[in-house]
Order: sequence, then structure tokens, then C-alpha cells
Amino acid sequence: MTDKNRIPYKIYLEENEMPQSWYNVRADMANKPAPLLNPGTGQPLKAEELTPIFCEELVQQELDNENAYIPIPQEIRDFYRMYRPSPLVRAYCLEEKLQTPAKIYYKFEGNNTSGSHKLNSAIAQAYYAKKQGLRGVTTETGAGQWGTALSMACSYFDLDCKVYMVKVSYEQKPFRREVMRTYGASVTPSPSDTTEVGRAILKEHPGTTGSLGCAISEAVEAATKNEGYRYVLGSVLNQVLLHQSVIGLETKAALDKYGIKADMIIGCAGGGSNLGGLISPFMGEKLRGEADYQIIAVEPSSCPSFTRGTYAYDFCDTGMICPLAKMYTLGSSFIPAPNHAGGLRYHGMSPILSQLYDDGLMEARSVRQTDVFQAAETFARVEGILPAPESSHAIRAAIDEAMKCKETGEEKTIVFGLTGTGYFDMTAYEKFHNGEMENYVPSDDEIAASLARLPRLN
Repeated sequence: MTDKNRIPYKIYLEENEMPQSWYNVRADMANKPAPLLNPGTGQPLKAEELTPIFCEELVQQELDNENAYIPIPQEIRDFYRMYRPSPLVRAYCLEEKLQTPAKIYYKFEGNNTSGSHKLNSAIAQAYYAKKQGLRGVTTETGAGQWGTALSMACSYFDLDCKVYMVKVSYEQKPFRREVMRTYGASVTPSPSDTTEVGRAILKEHPGTTGSLGCAISEAVEAATKNEGYRYVLGSVLNQVLLHQSVIGLETKAALDKYGIKADMIIGCAGGGSNLGGLISPFMGEKLRGEADYQIIAVEPSSCPSFTRGTYAYDFCDTGMICPLAKMYTLGSSFIPAPNHAGGLRYHGMSPILSQLYDDGLMEARSVRQTDVFQAAETFARVEGILPAPESSHAIRAAIDEAMKCKETGEEKTIVFGLTGTGYFDMTAYEKFHNGEMENYVPSDDEIAASLARLPRLN
């Protein structure tokens, strides 16, 4: 019996097979992620210090290192049913194109209007804000996927939504901006002159195209200066990786349904939301000694937090007003080159993923922009989905690993995360097709200058 007869192209779970709890990988980590620190005192932050910024229940999730499973509220599960379970797809056509013995699967998270996995956490954070009785939330967005998802979630719960969008993406992706506005969000290019921190950044970096770190600073300031608002974040934080664990839980359940054992799990890495969500249950098995997997984080060469950064405490934002997180970082003042993977333009990496990487439980590699789009085009032509630039970093690594299998004859099973679609990224595809795309790579001196500004702790 051939694989095609035994395993369908798309593996769907039934609604009653959807996860009823999020999985908290921290519970199984021997070395827990380092705590967030108060930048003024250098001491671990307490819940009461975080509640002026974040929703109360989200603060509890952020600090919870002990509970392995946290029930998903019924209201959130009901919303998930609009687009979940998402399919796990066997990339038969890509395998045929590559003539590889590898078996390639991708978890497709682009089957909702936001076009990405971001809605998994956006609806949870909006739910907790509404439950707390807040008027609205503020946030940042890079490529626009998180801003789109949050605007949808806030519209669903009748919350106000203020989005600070990285300026280069604001200019490159006007239609993404308009989707947010369609759902009722206000969208401001960042850095802007509407906040004190935005004005300071513009003074120090006139003409800057912005970064996620800049946008975070503005969103946090807006939240703390507007009564009835809280700040929400689409990546990096523990709570976000918790919500995104539905991706990995569904992936593992779909594989188990057909008795499939993955050899490697691959995800793109910017702040860590998609990668962390995808790998969580597999990493849990690895931590508990139940199974072993090769786990690969793929990041852009233009913003190489894992591969060229330093593991240290750093500010989560360029304006240096947020708590300090211990993470692999390029320095909060690092402004990435204006590449076309806006969601991966962040100077640091999730504290959870940083600890796992530092413990040698996963590996990382960086890839050049033109190589990423070459892989995206190959995938689009044979699999029928136009992938987002962020997701295409994982596609690049999956193709590379499949070609290694072709050379060695190994029949490895590769699973990667296809975080979303690229229909708002046609400017990037146009530059690639016209031969105008550049491979921005920061120099050692640029990274060293940024790292020299890391906070000094006693």
C-alpha cells in the first residue's frame, strides 16, 4: 500500500479532538526561563507590578511555571471552531518535485481571515481584556498579521484596538493596514510623533524605518497613559507561547492518528510565537525523556538573534520602558534592515525558547532573504499556497533537509509550520522576481555597538 493510499493529503481532526487545554512547556523544563526583571530595581517582577500593563489573568499565565495544562475557556474554544482544527498537510507534490525520500508535512495556519496563526492568541487576549471590563487594548505589529488578528478579535468582543505598525511594513503593506481598519482598529506608523518615546526615537534615528522594539515602546506608553486600556503582545511572552500550543497539540494529535513519528520539527523564528507553539508538545516529550526530535529554529540573516546574538538580560523594547527579559538578543537598540519578513524583525527571542536553545535542546540557523523567496516560489508552484515570507524561512530549511535526505537516502519525516499566507506580500515577491531584492546582513561592528548598550545589572 502506498503512502498516498494510507495517508491523506490533508489530515483533519474532528471538532471533538481539538485541544481543551493549552500546554505549558515550562512545567516540564528543569531549567525554567529566567524571570522578568524590574528595570529600576533589577529584581524579579511581581504580579502586582505587571497588572498595570497586562490583563490580570494573562499576568497569572505569564508567571505560571508549574501547571502543565491550563484549560481553554469555552468562549475561546467556540471561537476556535470557526477555523480550527487546522489541517496537517502531506507535501506530496513538493516531495515529488525534490525527488526526495523524505516525508514532508506542514501545519497550515493560514485558513482564517487574518491569514496567520496569530489569531490563536489574539482571541485569548481579547477575551481576558473583555472579561476584566477594559475599554480597549494597544499593541504593535510587524508584518501586520498580529495587528490584523487582534483587530478581528477586538471587533468580536467590541473592544477598542490601537495598533502601532512598524513604519516599513506600514508603507509596504497598505492593504494589510486597511484590513485592520475594516475591523475597527486605528493604525499608526511607528515610530511616530504621537508618543514621547516615538519622538525620542525619531530624534535619535531620523528617517528610521522602525522595528518591533520601537512599536512595542509606543504601544506600552499608549496603554499606560489611557485609562481602561492594557497592552497585549503577539509574540515573545510566555502567555503567547502558551496560547499558540494549540498548533503543536493539533499537529501531534494528527500525526498520532496515523501512527506517524516526526524526526524533525522546523519553524521560523522572530519572537517565537509560531515556533514555540508548534514545538511545545514535542519538546515536552523530549524534556520528559519519552521521545527525541531534531528541532530547528530558522531566522533571517538580517536579524539573527539566535545565531549571532548574546544570551543576556535586555529590554524588550527600543524605548527601554518595558521589563527586562533574559533572552538571546541583538540589543534593544538594534534596528534591522528593511527586509520583507516584518514579523521576524525583532531584536530578541522568547525567554522560553532562549533557555531551551541555551540548554542545547534545539538548534538554530539563519538564511538569506533571496534564498527564502526562492524556496517560497518553489513551494507555491507545486503546493498551491502562496506562503508568507516569515513561513518561507521554515520552508527553506525543510527543503534543505529534504535534499540532504536525497543525498543520503534517509527517509526522515520532516514537519514544519506554515504560519500564514503571503497575499499581502506581493511587493516583496515583485522585488524578488525583478532581481531587486538585497541580502541585508548586519556587520559584526553593528551588532557589537548595539550589544554594548545592554543594561548593566548588579
